[in-house]
Amino acid sequence: MPRHKGDHHARRRDVSAAVWRVLATYGFGGLTLRAVATEMGATTGLLTHYFPNKKDLVAYALTLLDEHRAAQPRRTAPEGLAALRAVLMDTLPTTPQAIADNRIWVSSWDAALADPDLAAGHAARYARSRERIRHHVEAAQRLGELPPSDPDDLAVAIQSFALGLIVQALFDVEEFPPQRQIRLLDGYLATLSTTAGDL
Repeated sequence: MPRHKGDHHARRRDVSAAVWRVLATYGFGGLTLRAVATEMGATTGLLTHYFPNKKDLVAYALTLLDEHRAAQPRRTAPEGLAALRAVLMDTLPTTPQAIADNRIWVSSWDAALADPDLAAGHAARYARSRERIRHHVEAAQRLGELPPSDPDDLAVAIQSFALGLIVQALFDVEEFPPQRQIRLLDGYLATLSTTAGDL
């Protein structure tokens, strides 16, 4: 009996859910066809219909992570520095869900560094993130909340600060609780905007 299109989509949702559970529990290092099959109570043979090899599975997992993060509710704020802060707050591991998402994301770096195609995908994702940051930087500069400077360079610096804080918070949860992360972010943004008030 032929499989219906609905069956295929339902099975793909099952696979996606299993991939996500494996990622959340074991990170990218534990993402294997066997682990996903075990999570589903299925055979690896069924999974090779979707993912012929580990690289395809990892690429799919990164797409799934993008979709999961895009579906998360986002903070909203007026244009300028407040909107920039909201974007950065959405990235910090200050909630259980954000911690899980960031753990999965950081664990994907190893796989991406070992594969040029995956690395290119990561580079594109970081470029899109910098573009969002740059947009808010330019708005804050127009409003006089940030001093005039190269918005591209400032976006790189801001992204680097946020990534560094994320990594430290993931590896030392007690040293970087949510309140401290927020305080550090606000202090960093205040430092950036200090010169604007002197102009």
